[in-house]
Amino acid sequence: MNWAIYKKGFKAFLQLEKSLSAHSVEAYLRDIDKLTNYFESIEKEIGPADVTLKDLQGFIQCIGEMEMAATSQARIISGIKSFYKYCVLEQICSNNPTTLLPTPKTSRKLPDVLSFEEIEDLIGHIDLSKPEGGRNKAILETMYSSGLRVTEAINLKISCLYLDVGFIRVVGKGDKERLVPIGSDAIKFIKLYKDTIRVHKTPAKDCEDILFLNNRGKGLSRVMIFYIIKDLILKTGIKKSISPHSFRHSFATHLVEGGADLRAVQEMLGHESITTTEIYTHMNREFLRDTLDRFHPAFQKK
Repeated sequence: MNWAIYKKGFKAFLQLEKSLSAHSVEAYLRDIDKLTNYFESIEKEIGPADVTLKDLQGFIQCIGEMEMAATSQARIISGIKSFYKYCVLEQICSNNPTTLLPTPKTSRKLPDVLSFEEIEDLIGHIDLSKPEGGRNKAILETMYSSGLRVTEAINLKISCLYLDVGFIRVVGKGDKERLVPIGSDAIKFIKLYKDTIRVHKTPAKDCEDILFLNNRGKGLSRVMIFYIIKDLILKTGIKKSISPHSFRHSFATHLVEGGADLRAVQEMLGHESITTTEIYTHMNREFLRDTLDRFHPAFQKK
């Protein structure tokens, strides 16, 4: 059975209706490829409308026997469920066989979060005597000030800066745009970098509007941000598992700890679902528990 026509329609749906990035669309299509490859391996010619829950359970058992991680299995099942929601919507199927399909339970590991003092320490170790130092300081101040993803930070455009009113326009996942407030320190260092460092660089073709440039006038890579932070971690001696994303986690955690409304945090982070943002309420409870242990007199008794 040729599934190509169905996958083509699903691809258009993800691109046009869901506005997903090319990377996300390809990931969904790979999930469907895994399912069709399974049917081919057991020599079962079957179309989307004929697939039953039992067929899908056999597929899940198959990928489970491959010792695939629970997170990877969950990712594939999510893709298949999305495909069948599309099939029902387009009346390709009258019933959704994934309705009762369970998703493997995955443990959600809370990321390491930097304290405000640790972030200040990290940024304070940037060597400002070098041109890239001013750029790096502007990047990290912006990431922490506005909770940007790494990709959002390196793709930030000059035309998206509204520094006079304290906002930046960010293009997030699925090419969705959002306006995010930015702190005064980040504004100061962006202006300093743009007016005294970037102005002396010749942007490469198609990079004229990119804010943060490397020595060749091109945009920075995600890996470059990782190396910048790794170098600062070594200089400070902070003993935590830190990545560029830790700045985003720290931004959100500090807001929640300070009593910020969760919906406002969701809006600033660009989370589609409030459930994703709720991870920071769990982190906040850990913070409250630690505060209780350290400062309540009943917990100080020996």
